[in-house]
Amino acid sequence: MEKEQHEQYEYARRRIKQKKRLYIHFVLFLLGSFFLFVANKFFAIDVEADWYIWGITIWFFIFILHFIKVYITDRFMNKNWEREQIDRLVTLQKKKITQLQTKINEESST
Repeated sequence: MEKEQHEQYEYARRRIKQKKRLYIHFVLFLLGSFFLFVANKFFAIDVEADWYIWGITIWFFIFILHFIKVYITDRFMNKNWEREQIDRLVTLQKKKITQLQTKINEESST
């Protein structure tokens, strides 16, 4: 398998693994939320406070962060993005080095 094909395969495998973990997180969120609700209502654990709503809200916020990471951040900031940024920075550094060398050569010739 060529290097490029192998990289594409690894990227696809990594993305599938991320999505699978997100789906598992979602199922655990639903089951956990149901359990918190049941624990609060049927086991009469501090019925007046509705503490389970805070737990579900915090868990939902964490799930949203996980969703953003998988479908937004990692989708755009992958290996290709990293390579482009590195290439851009290397090009800028080379340009600055060339400018400095030109400046030094001009100053030394005068």
